Amino acid sequence: MYSWSQSMGDNVALPAFTWEVWANNRAHHERLRKKSAFCWSKKKYAGNAIKTAKYNVLTFLPLNLYEQLHRMANVYFVFVILLQTFPEISTLPWYALIFPLSCLLTIRALRDLLDDIVSAGWRLCKGVLVAPCLASFAFPFSFCWKKWCDICVGDIVRLHKDSLVPADMLLLCSSEPNSLCYVETSDIDGETNLKFRQALMVTHQELTSEESLAAFDGKVTCEEPNSRMHSFTGVLQWRGETHALSGERILLRGCKLRNTNTCYGLVIYAGFDTKIMRNCGKIKRKKTKLDRMMDRLVVIIFLVLLATSLCLAIASGFWAKTFQEKHSYLAALYQHTTPAKQAFFSFWGFTILLSVIIPMSMYITFEFIYLVNSYFINWDLEMYYAVKDIPAKARSTSLNDQLGQVEYIFSDKTGTLTQNIMSFKKCCVNGTIYGNGLVLTQSCHGGKTLDSSNVGLREAAHRDSDPVLREFLRLLAICHTVMVEERGDQLVYQAASPDEEALVLAARSLGYIFLSRTQDTITISELGVKRTYQVLAMLDFNSDRKRMSVLVRDPQGAIRLYTKGADTVILERLRGRGPNQDFTERALDHFAEETLRTLCLASKELSEEEYDEWGRRHRMANILLQGRACELDRLYEEMEQDLELLGVTAIEDKLQEGVPETIQLLKLGNIKVWVLTGDKQETAMNVGYACKLLTGDMEILEEKEVSPAVRFQPRVLSLKDTILQKGEVLQKKGQLWQLLSCRGTTDPQEQGSLVEKAFVDLATSCQAVICCRVTPKQKALIVQLVKKHKKVTTLAIGDGANDVNMIKTADIGVGISGQEGVQAVQCSDYALAQFCYLQRLLLVHGRWGYLRICKFLRYFFYKTFAGLVTQVWFAFHSGFTAQPLYEGWFLTLYNVFYTAYPVLSVGLLEQDVSAKKSLQFPELYTIGQQDKLFNYRIFCVTLLHGVSTSLTSFYITLWAFEDHVGSRTVGDYESFSVTVATSALLSIPLQFCECRSVPSPLFTLLYTSPNALTDPYVLLVVLLSLVVNTIPSLTIRSYNAITGNTSIQQVRICFKYQYLEPVRLLLVMGWMPFPMEVTRPLISLQKICWKARQEPEPSVELRTHVPRGSFHHRSSYAFSHQEGYAGLITHGESLHTKGTHTSKGTHTSKGTHTSKGTHTTNATCATTPLHPQETTPSWPSHHS
Repeated sequence: MYSWSQSMGDNVALPAFTWEVWANNRAHHERLRKKSAFCWSKKKYAGNAIKTAKYNVLTFLPLNLYEQLHRMANVYFVFVILLQTFPEISTLPWYALIFPLSCLLTIRALRDLLDDIVSAGWRLCKGVLVAPCLASFAFPFSFCWKKWCDICVGDIVRLHKDSLVPADMLLLCSSEPNSLCYVETSDIDGETNLKFRQALMVTHQELTSEESLAAFDGKVTCEEPNSRMHSFTGVLQWRGETHALSGERILLRGCKLRNTNTCYGLVIYAGFDTKIMRNCGKIKRKKTKLDRMMDRLVVIIFLVLLATSLCLAIASGFWAKTFQEKHSYLAALYQHTTPAKQAFFSFWGFTILLSVIIPMSMYITFEFIYLVNSYFINWDLEMYYAVKDIPAKARSTSLNDQLGQVEYIFSDKTGTLTQNIMSFKKCCVNGTIYGNGLVLTQSCHGGKTLDSSNVGLREAAHRDSDPVLREFLRLLAICHTVMVEERGDQLVYQAASPDEEALVLAARSLGYIFLSRTQDTITISELGVKRTYQVLAMLDFNSDRKRMSVLVRDPQGAIRLYTKGADTVILERLRGRGPNQDFTERALDHFAEETLRTLCLASKELSEEEYDEWGRRHRMANILLQGRACELDRLYEEMEQDLELLGVTAIEDKLQEGVPETIQLLKLGNIKVWVLTGDKQETAMNVGYACKLLTGDMEILEEKEVSPAVRFQPRVLSLKDTILQKGEVLQKKGQLWQLLSCRGTTDPQEQGSLVEKAFVDLATSCQAVICCRVTPKQKALIVQLVKKHKKVTTLAIGDGANDVNMIKTADIGVGISGQEGVQAVQCSDYALAQFCYLQRLLLVHGRWGYLRICKFLRYFFYKTFAGLVTQVWFAFHSGFTAQPLYEGWFLTLYNVFYTAYPVLSVGLLEQDVSAKKSLQFPELYTIGQQDKLFNYRIFCVTLLHGVSTSLTSFYITLWAFEDHVGSRTVGDYESFSVTVATSALLSIPLQFCECRSVPSPLFTLLYTSPNALTDPYVLLVVLLSLVVNTIPSLTIRSYNAITGNTSIQQVRICFKYQYLEPVRLLLVMGWMPFPMEVTRPLISLQKICWKARQEPEPSVELRTHVPRGSFHHRSSYAFSHQEGYAGLITHGESLHTKGTHTSKGTHTSKGTHTSKGTHTTNATCATTPLHPQETTPSWPSHHS
């Protein structure tokens, strides 16, 4: 709610905004300050320098340490190291923990620094600016070149063609007629079609020279910086007058100047105050599900450790008391201590002794495994795009395992799924389908026959024997809002949408070339003959009409109306069913089955009397002050009746290679794909059908079916399309919203939470979801909603700056190196060249990464418990004195040296199936989504198995060492510890054989008796421990084989592994530390393999036939998102004076370069030779 005040001497009500910008007055803006935290203050107007790097030279060390101490494991390690500084309770040497902790913190700090340098690059403006750019701003009497970071609020900036806009600016004037300015907003909303902005008429007329611009002292009062991309409210006060400002006057940062030689703007918002940066989310550290689980496990293990230490400490106190009472003659040794004091010191001693159960080396190995697996992604040649020499890039090294747990993918449309290249593919004219070199005609009996003459559309157009085809092509060349400009010997087209450009280019290729237009005429070349038509009226397109028309008078004086639009609005306005209408409607269905964008073309002829009457009312409606739009719509509706159908066109919005196949594989892997786009509904739906995200057997629930029930829903939750599978969910959707409305809650926050939950429940019940017309911030909020209410792993993929916020919000962000720059790549976790590489990134590398990390964790915890829990059992036989069983160096090197090789090999090289099988059976991916390979239950099984191994190793050795063993005396303390350690070290790799057949090297233990490992009796003790440790796993495996749960032969068939010998296969399937957890995935895989043998999987290449029940799905009239250029054309505001192609000299700055020769344009601009009669029209082979 704004308060309104009356301007002095003016009749314009001014909003009481607080953001004031004075032109050419830097000193004033630098003086103004605003309150910050506590008593600090900062400048009110931000500078234009943007640094998005997390660290700098001063903050790197303290901030990184602060972040690392957020990990519970690091806090635990620091706590134990502090305990070790007290000699009274220290039981381990100081280097046992402080050295590995220092290595861990250093490795992680270097990794974080490298990630920050790579992702942010200490660059300016991540998400908008790729390379340093220059702009020039006004000092008194002159312009000088300055870097973006030197631009301030209130500066006047001069931009040249193809320049990026460095800040949010008010357009003052330009070199185009009426100070129009054409911009491309692909970095903001993903749209490559041109949009126009126009300066105020007063600034256009008055600011005609650099001196006048330098003397400009206007004041802009507007709204505070905000994230609303498509709205702006403010006023310009200058020379005692007040002028209203809207979004049509603003150039946003990140826009690219197109087809405009020069423009001048006043900086309103700079730096982080700009709208694009307000839509960019904050940099957040991403943690995987396993990371969060490990934090909780560290707390659980620490609590168990404390409980164990407490129990042992209590036992130590009782033992000391009993010992003192029994051996009173030793009272002198205990005169300075008591049992309670001894128990207290024993508690802390056991805490330090057992601290190695949480191995610090596991985290160091973690980082190394993550790093190497990231390089595996970088080196994968299957994800290398040779066309543009772009490999896959893992920009983050800590999310590899999470790639195997993704459940929802949020994808941009333009540039991610599609190439945003429109191509005229087919058309149907007068009962004949032209396209792909074939002509499908209608027989006299109404059936369809294939004409073997293979006469293409180009030949038919040049033969000029069909009057309907002639009118069809004439309509393509006349009925549009494309503007043309002569540059050298080329004609440059600029269109409001790629569709219009494709149609005009198709007409040009067939000999009907659009040459020029004025305010009331349009000139085309028809097969080399130049003809000028008088434009009587232009009935522009809008989203409600879904059509546009142009009323022209041809050179012979006849008046005709040409109309093109969606079939749903054109077919119902025809005069009657013509002889070819049924066939044309079947052709529409045929085109729709091929997911082409269709358009109906129609016309009619008017008499002079009809036009005079309608024209009189049209002129009166144009001057109405109230109800003008409604009256014009009524007149347009009246005119566009009794049409004659000419034909239909079919345009292909080219998908990226492999998109349908990739989406199909992801669906089979139980991954749901949502499309979040700034495009409109018809376009998004058409692309959804093209990429097989939508199919004909899906029920579509549109926004209008949901909005009445959620009228209090926040604006951000504007869901355009929700596609539900037929069934129970669709039948109950009404009950869901009724239940929501009947809650009767009055708390707005609770209401909003209910709406969010209902929205997410409904949307996640769908097979696919398409959200249209969403802003960058809304994309991120939708991702956040799903994360909040479903607790699932999300992945966002996009290619433009409008996807940056979504990419940073999702658990995993993937950037596409597309045509919209590298903005998305710069803030992504993974960079790909094509969307199709996503299937290999997730189904192969993601699943392998998850499998490797899970097996690594299971084995690491197992070997840690198996080898080090023996300290607890030893305490029962050492008087609970916290005496370590092993020597200090062995404890330090146990995980780093003695058992590092096997666990490292599984973390780097483990593959259960090949990459080919991973893609052939995407159902295997669901194991990671369900957390099957590592969870709390598996951790408990691992704990019990490790404890049982330690019990066996310790007590078998203790039983053997009760008396002196062997021919010589080896029953000393060191020999006992070496024997226990050897039993554990050899038992661990045997259990590990189920993961990888790799030996564990046995090194000579430091400071051990040379007789320990040479005595035969000791070796027999070790062998007995190995046999006893493997019996439980072998028994469980044998039981499963007997009961039929699995078999060695079935596992051999499923995995197709070639083992060297049957005995090793028996070991692999028998000696496993976690038989049940491995068996279940094997059983699932065996079922998949059996299904594949019985019923082979269909090819991923899907057929194009999509049954349709109605016509409303087949036509996607995808013109511009706003009204076209008709208003500019009819008012003459966009047209140069005949014979001139540059602006007045007053707006052309010194050093401005003009185009010569051939002009290369973007996706919505095209060039054609100036003299069409001298050029043979070319028709692409795939458009014949």
